[in-house]
Amino acid sequence: MQAEGLPAIVIRTFAHYYDQLAAGETGLIPESGIEPVATVPHTNEFGADLAAKGRAVMDQAILLKLNGGLGTSMGLEKAKSLLPIKNGLNFLDIIARQALAGGIPLVLMDSFSTREDSLAALRKYPELAGDIPLDFLQHKVPKIVQADLSPAVNPANPALEWCPPGHGDIYTALQTSGMLEKLLAGGYRYAFVSNSDNLGAVMDPAILGYFASRNLPFMMEVAPRTEADKKGGHLAQLPGGQLILRESAQCPAEDEATFQDVTRHRYFNTNNLWLDLHALRDLLAAREGILGLSMIRNKKTVDPRDKAGTPVYQLETAMGSAIAVFEGAGAVCIPPNRFAPIKKTNDLLDVRSDNYVLTDDFTVIPNPERALDRAFIDLDPRFYQFVDAFEARFPAGAPSLLACERLVVRGDIRFGEGVVLKGRVEMTNTGGEQVVIPDG
Repeated sequence: MQAEGLPAIVIRTFAHYYDQLAAGETGLIPESGIEPVATVPHTNEFGADLAAKGRAVMDQAILLKLNGGLGTSMGLEKAKSLLPIKNGLNFLDIIARQALAGGIPLVLMDSFSTREDSLAALRKYPELAGDIPLDFLQHKVPKIVQADLSPAVNPANPALEWCPPGHGDIYTALQTSGMLEKLLAGGYRYAFVSNSDNLGAVMDPAILGYFASRNLPFMMEVAPRTEADKKGGHLAQLPGGQLILRESAQCPAEDEATFQDVTRHRYFNTNNLWLDLHALRDLLAAREGILGLSMIRNKKTVDPRDKAGTPVYQLETAMGSAIAVFEGAGAVCIPPNRFAPIKKTNDLLDVRSDNYVLTDDFTVIPNPERALDRAFIDLDPRFYQFVDAFEARFPAGAPSLLACERLVVRGDIRFGEGVVLKGRVEMTNTGGEQVVIPDG
């Protein structure tokens, strides 16, 4: 790690987790050690007074977007945030225009894989340039061989010997990059942090007002869990009341049933987080730069594309797990429109269709003309999983889905221009030739 030029605090942080691994710790959080969270305040109840308080401190706030992902699960080779989403604009276009419309500084946490392309894309927005740099870099750490806990070696491609340490690295990267110091020196105190692929994560004055007026050090936006969310991380609390986050990789096998019980653990983490930068600075100083987030021991192979390759551990932390280390941290429940991530081409089709509209302040919202609940979309992954294959089958853009309750596509089907789908639609092509839906 020294040879790679990694900062000393990164090395010490990695050693902190490696020592836990070597001591036999698993990072698991048993059900017996936690309690469910019965209720949290809902942002729908936040009134004009909180919005006014938020606007009063808006000049102390920044937007911080996690922008390190390549979207490999969708077949992308560049930053996922460069994928066109709506009206010819990609994630970064929309995020940049939101920041400019609100007069709020934008900061990205990039990876080595996304930095160059992302900064190049933002050059079309020179107004973003200011005293605060546009980005800082996530670190990398060694993969660890499961058999003997040695550093992984892969001579054919040495880059595969390394991995990102999870988005919990944001706190370390903020300090090693000097970004935290620059933000504090610039008079900024509040950071709203979210994933760049979550179009619903916009600056909300009322939520900022709630966070600031209660002098919270850290706050997590959560949403009610459903059966579709039962395998994702959930909010919980320790017996003394301290909130914590438990990810699926931290659940013992014997507790899987209670982990997935959405009536017991009612809220999931949306990864929309609020940070008091003063509190972060003070806690980092008190803990000598190592927050001590819960370790996640991910089991992989050194080459993730080779399932028969050398088994390794990737030692990671989750950004949201910081809720456990900030005394007095809080959580609020948000409406569905604040959590709209695009993880699959199913989501991409939904947002590109007339089910969503782009507002004048560059917020992507559900189309007010849609009378139905959110559409259920399930495209055959054999033909639609990767973006290039997906776009080849929607060459004229998304069909109208405004009156479509459910769309299931099985087989190879290409959609023409002006196609309108209504009700519950299931299309199946079991033949070897592509079927074409003609222009509407």
